[in-house]
Amino acid sequence: MYVAVEGWPALGKSELLSVLRLYYPGQVLVLPELVKQVAEDHGLDLFRDRHILTDALVQAWPAREAQIRQALAQGLGVVEESHMGVHAAYSAALGDARFLAEFERREDEVLWPARFVRLQAPVEVSSLRQEARGDPRYMVRPHVLEVMWDWLSRWHARRGNQVVVLDADRAPHEVLHDLVTALGLEYRPYVVAKLLPYVILLGRPASGKSELIQFLTGLAPQERVRYYHLGRIRVLDDFPILWEKFVEDDRWEAVGQGRLHSRRSEENYAVANDHIWRFLILSLNAELAKHPAGPGETVIVEFSRGGPQGYREALNLLSEEVLGQGAILYLDVSFEESWRRNVARYDRDRRDGLLTHSVPRAEMERTYKFDDWKSLGAAPSGYLRLRGLEVPYVVVFNEPEPKTAQDFAQRFLPAFGELFDLWRERR
Repeated sequence: MYVAVEGWPALGKSELLSVLRLYYPGQVLVLPELVKQVAEDHGLDLFRDRHILTDALVQAWPAREAQIRQALAQGLGVVEESHMGVHAAYSAALGDARFLAEFERREDEVLWPARFVRLQAPVEVSSLRQEARGDPRYMVRPHVLEVMWDWLSRWHARRGNQVVVLDADRAPHEVLHDLVTALGLEYRPYVVAKLLPYVILLGRPASGKSELIQFLTGLAPQERVRYYHLGRIRVLDDFPILWEKFVEDDRWEAVGQGRLHSRRSEENYAVANDHIWRFLILSLNAELAKHPAGPGETVIVEFSRGGPQGYREALNLLSEEVLGQGAILYLDVSFEESWRRNVARYDRDRRDGLLTHSVPRAEMERTYKFDDWKSLGAAPSGYLRLRGLEVPYVVVFNEPEPKTAQDFAQRFLPAFGELFDLWRERR
């Protein structure tokens, strides 16, 4: 929602909005008063330089509206100090016919706030606080304020604007409380204790693991913490380690030695030594031992396994710290869907990319056509007994393929909520 906060000078608009900017990041975009910003940028006197100020405002107006529209499109609320209706009211009180004519010409085209919050107090309060502020550039005499207020009130009535009036002649914490309530804001604490330190992300190749990570990483930090129970994300994926072994085999082959771990398959590689799967888990463990999850951080450990013992073997070999502190999210897609996405995402020039690599058909058939997940987690959610530990898990059926942020949120927000509840109850 787009809201403007209006009121006489020195009633606390700038101070209150500075608190909103500090305490509600990721929820609202707080914008300073455009008139004051333009005047300061151009070194203008608000009373003597009215003509120049009008020209400068006309130039700055479209950019401010574009900024507001962009924030709204991103799902942010917008809170702006003052608005052009207030400046028109001052123009009427000061006899500035030039701006009033420009305002009347543009009024029906302007992006107006959906709601106006008015800070109201006796004019004497404004005068006393202006003196206390001690800035002569913005001192406004009482009779000008009264004429401006009358014009602005009639303008709101004519347009049928929604105006919420707050008494500003009170203790600041009371005014701030009512302003936050009027804006519908809710403080979102960043509490480390409510974060999953490790998420073990499993599923067939192209089941959507990397795409999910991309979605989660792109969330605002407060949203990721509050709704997904994840902190700053760090990803450990065994695919880059496996790819490096493929490339090393190319080097051994180039110097006349045999390949150690892989064979060439189509334009890609296939695993030729199944011991590599255990090696990959041990490599992840080594990295986790050196760099465990830190405060405010969630480490996502991502891998795929296939065959009659693939996941059971990998999970029982995984770091005990990760199993003891983490939770498992398994993305369930059919083999046919996995193959379809695998082919669709392949980019030959970026075969080593997390979102662009592909597994050859023969390797898909041999390694991933069947996996042992359902022998481990037969229910949609619950706990796996691994190395004497109860590890919570949730299965998400990830078909059809999510495309938009809304698709991802609808599918995964409930899953992470359930996963967190299981994790918290286990602990």
